[in-house]
Amino acid sequence: MGPPWQADWTKEAEDARTALPAEACALVDAARAELVTAKDPYFRGIDSGRDLSAGMSVEPVQSTRPGGAHVIYFDHGRGWLRYHFVPRITDPQIVIDECFWR
Repeated sequence: MGPPWQADWTKEAEDARTALPAEACALVDAARAELVTAKDPYFRGIDSGRDLSAGMSVEPVQSTRPGGAHVIYFDHGRGWLRYHFVPRITDPQIVIDECFWR
């Protein structure tokens, strides 16, 4: 299995996204697009994040859990999506559980 990955939003994250202004929604959609098309949604490896669009970066929520929740920052850190990747064989999926932009 490989990209594009399926992505799902928790109710709270979807509500936060729909409450954003249109220009912020476009930034969120661009960050989501980076996630679903990434070869490795956790962007592991030395050069794996270099293909991200300008103003985006990814890091694990806890450095001691590299396979756990991650955050993709967008708009030069003004916003982020917290997500985790479920690498099931039949239905791998990205679950976005937090959406924030200021």
